[in-house]
Amino acid sequence: MAEAGPADPPVPPFAGPVVFTRHGVRRGARAAVPLLLGLTPFALVVGVIAAGKGLSLLETLLMSGLVFAGSSQLLALELWTDPAPVLAATLAAAAANIRMAPMGAALSPWLDRLGGWKLWGTLGIMVDHSFALSVTEMRAGGRDAGFLLGIGLVMYAAWMVAVAAGHLLGGAVRLPPGHPFLFAGAATFAALLATIWRGPRADLLPWLLTAALAVLLHGLNLPAPLPLLLAALSGAALAAWLELRRVPPAAAR
Repeated sequence: MAEAGPADPPVPPFAGPVVFTRHGVRRGARAAVPLLLGLTPFALVVGVIAAGKGLSLLETLLMSGLVFAGSSQLLALELWTDPAPVLAATLAAAAANIRMAPMGAALSPWLDRLGGWKLWGTLGIMVDHSFALSVTEMRAGGRDAGFLLGIGLVMYAAWMVAVAAGHLLGGAVRLPPGHPFLFAGAATFAALLATIWRGPRADLLPWLLTAALAVLLHGLNLPAPLPLLLAALSGAALAAWLELRRVPPAAAR
């Protein structure tokens, strides 16, 4: 078996069976609190745009509660006309959220051992933030899947409150493009990358490819979801290929 290089952090096995406890949910909830700094301006913007498009507060909250995906909501609102382009908005949202499929696969050591409301409730409110923190927890040997739900619950509640605030305040929170406050969401995502970094041997090339393709495709003025989607899939494919090359032949069989 090939030995891991010094830059590859060890991934300890689970010390026991996967559990789902209230303690894990509370730990996840506490871990989510600092992330609200990045979520709040994003949610405020969604609320402001929804109000500008003529959606009532109830309609905005229904959309936010059922979809709970900021990028998809913004895409749908950008496409919003009268009558609403339901098919186009649905396809745009699906393209933006297809990244959730590999996220669920990455968390399968936890999710495969859940069922019923624990599984579907957790998946229903999983977002990028909860995925990143939970992958880090899982790689460190954590086995309490309630951690993932706890993060999602706090993010969901804060999202609904901030979207409502944005809708109610309307023009009072309307910020000019490029305002530093709007960078909080992007800064949060950048900070989350540090928690899932496994070292240059495992992540450097896929991350560089993803970033370079995203910038290049964005410069080609492709429709909003495509640069992110194509870049992410390309980076994931390269990462999978590199992982397969590192797997010993005996393990691959």
